[in-house]
Order: sequence, then structure tokens, then C-alpha cells
Amino acid sequence: MKQDLDHLMEERGLDAALVVGAVHGNPAMYYMTNGAGLTRGWVLKKRGEEPVLLCSPMEREEAAASGLAIVNMGKYDFANILRETGDQLAAAVELHRRVFADLGVSGRVGFYGLADHGRAWVLLNALNTQLEGIEVYGDFDVTLIDAARATKDAAEAERIREVGRRTCAIVARTVEFLKSHRVRDEALVQADGTPLTIGRVHEEINRFLAEQRLEDPEGFIFSIGRDAGIPHNKGNPKDVIALGKTIVFDIFPCEAGGGYFADMTRTFCLGYAPPEVEKAYRDVYECQQRIIAAYEVGTEARRYQQMTCEFFENRGHPTVASDTKTEAGYVHTVGHGLGLAIHEEPRFGDVPTNTDVLKPGHAFTCEPGLYYPDRGFGMRIEDDLWIDPDGAVHNLTEFPKGLVVEMKK
Repeated sequence: MKQDLDHLMEERGLDAALVVGAVHGNPAMYYMTNGAGLTRGWVLKKRGEEPVLLCSPMEREEAAASGLAIVNMGKYDFANILRETGDQLAAAVELHRRVFADLGVSGRVGFYGLADHGRAWVLLNALNTQLEGIEVYGDFDVTLIDAARATKDAAEAERIREVGRRTCAIVARTVEFLKSHRVRDEALVQADGTPLTIGRVHEEINRFLAEQRLEDPEGFIFSIGRDAGIPHNKGNPKDVIALGKTIVFDIFPCEAGGGYFADMTRTFCLGYAPPEVEKAYRDVYECQQRIIAAYEVGTEARRYQQMTCEFFENRGHPTVASDTKTEAGYVHTVGHGLGLAIHEEPRFGDVPTNTDVLKPGHAFTCEPGLYYPDRGFGMRIEDDLWIDPDGAVHNLTEFPKGLVVEMKK
């Protein structure tokens, strides 16, 4: 949480932190500006002091919505600096020099936000060598801002829950859309007699997203049969919606303006499910129930990946624990942190470098799945969870988990 920033800065030996870039699509900047609707800017935080937002004069009123103290970048007259230096890099270094001098910044400064890798490397090296009294610092693993964002307060959790409510409404509308079609020769047909396709369903889902005023920057997954057996296959638009085949619907939209995400997956079979699909689905459902019941503050996050692999292997499924290259069975991690990015802290991968431990405030997914593309099916069930300040685990996703959707013949 933001209240942890000073402590996290002290751990890194930082005297100041600078977050830069666009706001939209830049979780660190969105976080520090409290989602203000400006295009881009700088947020400067000195350890032990409140952050300051530096913005273009054109966006001074939008910037005010951040609630931060505002510095109008017009005072530094970058256009004139550029004329004086005649060089973009030299002008950028001089701008930083003036800002840091004006705001009393010295010592070790961490740099955060999104930028082209090469451009950032050139600029940060120049700042490190040319600005007296400034030591440039960067995090390679979990950044300062990522660490603060990893825990969410009740207000942030409620925003995720609300996006989840609207996401569940989209899934419900999609199921009703499917059920509204007639069945002919084991497939769904439209009013004009043509087959209902994945592409047509995608069109409706996009309409439902717009009606719920949600953004879909990552693109949802709605795939059937063999494609459902490949976790990130978004679905072949030409595939026909047929009875008895698994449909994986994984949808992960965010608030309009680039805010908090929800992430949920449900797996359906229309009309009926073949016995081997029913058995595998029962394994996934029971695995998720067991993992959710086991979440506890203070436990290493990677332990839940180990538990998932142990569960599936005991049920006869291959997993990444015994074969890291497997493309059948259980092939991914059991979850990921969730917030202003679709994937953030905590991490659940079972690798020695993962030292994440569950804490109050963590928001994350639980999404075991089984995938057998060569056998024509795959499945996943995914809910969002949040741990409150008292350590209680709350499921933020309220939607049924039945496999079979009854269809009218």
C-alpha cells in the first residue's frame, strides 16, 4: 500500500523516487497519480515527504484530480532548454537537473514507469554520470512501486470486486446468448439457419463489455474443443459452437481509464459433457476448492503451486512439477497477483527465487486447469481472492461453477 512507500524506500536506501511516463497503460504512474485523467507526467517522492506531481500546463486541471501537490512543468521552459542545448538528450539531462535542484533532490534516486528500454538506458546513464550528487537506482526484480501495489486496502479490493460483478454479468449474458439459439445436428444455429461461430460470440462479448463500461486491453479468451486445451488460445473465429465440447471463457477486463482488473474463468459444455470431460472437470473443481481453503497468511506462495501439482498427479494427470515442458495436463501456475496490472505480486511459481509469502492485502487469482488438446478438450476455473487486514480470505468472484449448460433441443 502507499503507506508502505517510505519503509520500502528505506529498505532500498532511496532518498527519492521518480515515476514517469503516460498514465494510461502505466500501472506505476496510475497508482501514484490516483488515476487522474492526465496524459503523462512525473511524480517525485522524497523519502518521508508527500509525493509531488509535475505536469504540463495544458493538464494542470486534470492533474489537480490526483490530490497531489502540483508543479507546473512550464516553469522550467523545456522548449528554451532545447534551443540552448540543441540536443534532446542534453536537454533532458538539464531538465532533470533543474527539477532536482528546485525540489531539493539529492542522493540515491530510484526511477520507475514505462519507457523504451534503449531510450531509458541512455538517459539514465547520462543522468548518473552528469548530475552531481545524484546516484541513479533501478530495481530488476520487484520494483519499489510493485512492492507497494502488492497489498490492497479495502477500497482497492472493492474496486476489484465491482469489476468482478460486472464481469460476471458479462459471462451470464454470454451464457444466455448461447442458450437463446436452436440446436441442429449437435451444433447451435442462428435465426437464419447458419451455424453460430466463435467469431459471432466474440462480437456479442465485445458489446457486453461496452455496455458494462469496461476496457479489455488484454483481450478475452473464448475457445472451444481442441483450442480450449491450449491455455491462451483466444479461439478460432470460424469454429462452430457445438454441443458436448468444452468452452473456456477467460475474461479479464479493467475499469475504464486503465484502472483495476478482475480476472475470471469458467468452463462450459453445452447440452452434455462426455465422461472423460466430467471426470477431469471434477478434478479441477475439487483442486480449486482445496487450494482456496488452504490459503493462509504467512505461507510461502509457491507452496500452493506445489499443492496443486501434488493434487493433480495423485489424480493421474501430468504436471509441470514432473515435466516442466509438458503441454498436457496441468501446465501453468495456480495463480497470480491482481490489481492495476493483470499479473503482479504475489507470484506463485515454484522456483527457488520466489520468496513471496501471503500477506494481508494481497489480491490474487486461483485458477487450476487441465489441458488435453490432442484429446480435444481443456478446462480452467478461476476466481479472484483478497486477504483482509485480519487475515480472512474473501472470494471476490460470485458466479456458478456448473459444467453443463442445459440447451433446448
